[in-house]
Amino acid sequence: MESKIDVSVVVPLYNEEESLVELVAWIDMVMTTNSLSYEVIMIDDGSTDRSWSVVEQLRAEYGSVRGISFMRNYGKSAALYCGFEMARGEVVVTMDADLQDSPDEIPELRRMILEEGYDLVSGWKRKRYDPIGKRWPSKFFNFTARLMSGIKLHDFNCGLKAYRRKVVKSIEVYGEMHRYIPILAKHAGFKRIGEKVVEHHERKYGKSKFGIERMAKGYLDLISVTFMSYFGRSPMYFFGGLGTVMFLLGFIAIVWIIVDKFVSNHPLTNQPLFYLSLVAIVLGVMLFLAGFLGEMINRRSPDRNTYLIDKNLDNTNN
Repeated sequence: MESKIDVSVVVPLYNEEESLVELVAWIDMVMTTNSLSYEVIMIDDGSTDRSWSVVEQLRAEYGSVRGISFMRNYGKSAALYCGFEMARGEVVVTMDADLQDSPDEIPELRRMILEEGYDLVSGWKRKRYDPIGKRWPSKFFNFTARLMSGIKLHDFNCGLKAYRRKVVKSIEVYGEMHRYIPILAKHAGFKRIGEKVVEHHERKYGKSKFGIERMAKGYLDLISVTFMSYFGRSPMYFFGGLGTVMFLLGFIAIVWIIVDKFVSNHPLTNQPLFYLSLVAIVLGVMLFLAGFLGEMINRRSPDRNTYLIDKNLDNTNN
């Protein structure tokens, strides 16, 4: 029988060979001090330095270290997805490998999950040591995410988060969706989302992997996750509704133009409204068909009827 693990620490990493030994030693000290059983799952996202060799050495030194190495760089979301698949702990904690997140926060994050009943607790780096070129885009990101999701978090993109095990086994992280895991969790039915102010450290080794292209990808993913949250199960509500409105507006305008033609003898093709009406009708039909096709595809999806059960009185299923 597999022994119980209190905490799984999932660490995505990319070219962080200098910090890994210090990070694992820090995690081990915190867990030992608090008498917590743990595992550290290190996901090497296609590093080009000696990061994986260091992970192998740590595995030999600490039996609690596990990990996988990607053949190329897939991104943080892919690393977290695989880490969540491997996690066996009662509480799953994610943190970055650059030593800017403090393992000292883990016991309190775990307590908030188990004792205060949160499904997810997100760290808030109230005082940050990142360059201004990273801080201000992040502030704007967080404002937009709060506005669109209704989740009152100050720092969606903080790498230090804690989850009830059930949460990480119920969500799919892809693209740049790691920024919006709280939104994915809320959409899956986990609405007890909390926040904790956490200590943030200056980067000790290497350099930030943040780039302007990630900001653009992040916004596109925010639009995607918002759309999927509201219309993922019923795309006809969005496309069909918008298409119907456009079709009706175009049709009413065409009827008005035809009536005006017979009453005032105005030529049809000399009016810009005539062409705009035709465009509205065509777009309306296309949008309606897009919603219809989306609905058909969704109904044939193998996970359409996969629903997350919170409580079950059937004692045959443990």
